[in-house]
Amino acid sequence: MAGGGGKYRHLGRKSSHRQALLRNLVTSLFENESITTTWHKAKEAQRLADKLITLGKKNSEASRRRALEIFYKPHQIIPKLFGPLRERYADRPGGYTRVLRIEPKQKWEYYSVAQGDKGAIPERKPSDQAPSAILELVDGPKDMRFAMTARTVLRQREGYSGQLNNITKLNVEKVTRFRKGGAEALEEAIRKLQVGDKKGAAKIVKEQEELAESEDLAAAEEAVRSEKEAAELAKKVENLKV
Repeated sequence: MAGGGGKYRHLGRKSSHRQALLRNLVTSLFENESITTTWHKAKEAQRLADKLITLGKKNSEASRRRALEIFYKPHQIIPKLFGPLRERYADRPGGYTRVLRIEPKQKWEYYSVAQGDKGAIPERKPSDQAPSAILELVDGPKDMRFAMTARTVLRQREGYSGQLNNITKLNVEKVTRFRKGGAEALEEAIRKLQVGDKKGAAKIVKEQEELAESEDLAAAEEAVRSEKEAAELAKKVENLKV
């Protein structure tokens, strides 16, 4: 069929290599809940990850066999997919994953020299600067939008007006709508951020006090040293007069 090759990204690989790459990406995603890769790989892996979660929600023998064919670590991932993840997304109609653009991970890369040239130094050149992204499972422990929303709510509550703007209210609704106990989980995240900020502020104050004490101690030692040097110099002058 003409134009059929444009329905998905080939990623510069042949079919078998592309399938192996996507299987590796989704295995890492379901194992770690969040991975960092290039934008195009993340978008292709997102399609496969959403299909796998749909298989987990069906929870049939056929869906288990299909998922078993995809994961590289099936005995570790399959129980998680058909257990906690199926329960997490039971009421969510879709949108199980999220792709977030970020800066390229590595801005420089090294090219090895030719074999036999032992004295040569590897050449350092700019990398291709491929657009990078984070692929994550939503409503999980590593949900970045949930953490960013909690931080934003805390800042606006502590601000001058103490009120949330419309964008923040919309984000709060998005991150808590399908999360079990979403509102309570958000308040708990905000409380932890408050405790962390207080600890961080206390740590900074303690470091400043220690620095001031060390500076005062150093100044006192310098003053004592100066007095001793002045006394020794006066004693030498008296000896010379005698």
